[in-house]
Amino acid sequence: MRINEITNWAYSVTVVLTVLSGGAFIMSSRSAGDERAALQEAKSFDDLSDALELGAEQRSDAARLFVMTGEQRHADVFRADESEEHRLEKEADEVRSRGLSTVEAAALSEVERDADALDTIEEEAVAALAENKRADASAIMFGAEHERLQTALADTVSRFRQLVGMRTQALVDDAKAASDVWSIVAKVMLGLTAALFLGVLYFIFKRRVAMPLTHMTGIVTRLARQDYAVDVPLDARRDEIGDMHQAIHLFRDNALERDRLDVELRAEQRTKDLILQMMHRLQACLTQAELANVVSLFAPQIFPGLAGRLYVLNDSRTLLAPAGDWLEPQQPTISFAPNACWGVRRGRAHFSHDHRDDVPCAHLSALSSPCLCVPLTAQGDAIGLLCLEERDQAPGAAESSRLYFELIAENVGLAVANLQLRDRLMNLAVRDALTGLLNRRCLDEVLLRASREEGGKPLSCLMMDIDHFKRFNDEFGHDAGDKVMQYVAQMILDVVDTAGTCYRFGGEEFAVLLPECGDSAAFALAERLREKIATAPLSHGGRILGMVSVSIGVAEANSTTAVGKLVTRADSALLSAKAGGRNRTELAGKAEAGTADLRSHA
Repeated sequence: MRINEITNWAYSVTVVLTVLSGGAFIMSSRSAGDERAALQEAKSFDDLSDALELGAEQRSDAARLFVMTGEQRHADVFRADESEEHRLEKEADEVRSRGLSTVEAAALSEVERDADALDTIEEEAVAALAENKRADASAIMFGAEHERLQTALADTVSRFRQLVGMRTQALVDDAKAASDVWSIVAKVMLGLTAALFLGVLYFIFKRRVAMPLTHMTGIVTRLARQDYAVDVPLDARRDEIGDMHQAIHLFRDNALERDRLDVELRAEQRTKDLILQMMHRLQACLTQAELANVVSLFAPQIFPGLAGRLYVLNDSRTLLAPAGDWLEPQQPTISFAPNACWGVRRGRAHFSHDHRDDVPCAHLSALSSPCLCVPLTAQGDAIGLLCLEERDQAPGAAESSRLYFELIAENVGLAVANLQLRDRLMNLAVRDALTGLLNRRCLDEVLLRASREEGGKPLSCLMMDIDHFKRFNDEFGHDAGDKVMQYVAQMILDVVDTAGTCYRFGGEEFAVLLPECGDSAAFALAERLREKIATAPLSHGGRILGMVSVSIGVAEANSTTAVGKLVTRADSALLSAKAGGRNRTELAGKAEAGTADLRSHA
């Protein structure tokens, strides 16, 4: 017989005995409750009897004192006791509603009649005294009739208490006897339950469970230490212990397989952790170079058997240019058109290998190893490519890890798209759309930083204005005016090169900042710029626009001149150059001196 069946039978019998003993305890408790209820009822009857008797005596005493002394306070006490008597009458009605016997009800009615008669005589005495009939009041209160009624009331109350006491005592005795009987029954049932439990505990759990389990403890301990060479004897028992022996055999047989699966699981978890780390760092990259370094660093850790290269689509969307690689891929480092890759064309991963089961990508040379091309996309647009090559020591690695590659490609694509979008927004914020030069806002920020970091190093500024610019707009149209400004901007960039930073100040005005450059060197550069701009005539739409010339003002900020006034001084020099005939360069120091001389002569 199986242990489960034995324990089920023992459990069923134990439950039945427990239910019976519990029912016996409940009946015993109910009998004890009946006993307490009977005692409580007897107490309530005694309290009522005492209250009736005591109330009658208190009212009688108050009435006598009022008759004897005539003091009003005793009459007030009498009236208060009268209201208390009415309350006792209500309690008597409540007691009667509980179900008194006929004799007890008659005795209670007799008590009420005697109390009412006594109360009537006392009220007559109080009323007589109120009418100044003290003799009549004394005769009533101290007469034989009042004494008789008092004695009769005490007798009827005593008789009522005796009758109720006899009945309630009988109820208490019956309840106590029933409680004792049920308590004995409950104890007997509880004893049987304990005996059954001890029998099951010894014969089932010790003999058939505990001893075999003790023998199996050593075997399980060695298996827990991964000692799978332990000898597990076969047990022919057809119960749970025998099933456990068979389970241990299966556990030992499957242990090595579990170890292998655990190794794969740990490797997969490590791959996921590395992918997560790479994603976090991709989101923190500030440039595409940083992003390529992150991919080149983490890709060989995640997939050590795969070499690869990252390609990013250029701004004109004509070429996929290599941005980074890892583990020395065999394919050449070249840029190629997006349609040369089937993965980019289809917008999904494409596997190329030497078995020729599918169309190989045109950007791959002779396939010496299988390659997987995973496109980088963002919002449905291709922005790059991950090209992965299998190594000889890891065949099938690319195909088996395609899901991970697609996940990585999605996050890399989003990161590249974010960087490109940020670069475009940055250019829109700091560069002039027409000329490509930095805008006035950027110039103000640079001057503000320079004014905070003044350290005695010279800083020169060129302010220039296209001469007679309105003529180009009026005669040839605004498109021609835009062409002139673009031409001047390009000349400024070519001449200044790395010596400074060029800005479009506003309208047809331009500014150049030359750090660590004195006014003489700045003046020489301004002259070269002015001469180069005026070297060749411009044409637009088949029409000759004519010569373009600029007027330039030069100013320097150093240890004696504040940076905050640099643009103002250069602009003043520009105004002097325009006033002096245009197509010339004016130095701020000389312009200010000339202005001072004019003022002194005036």
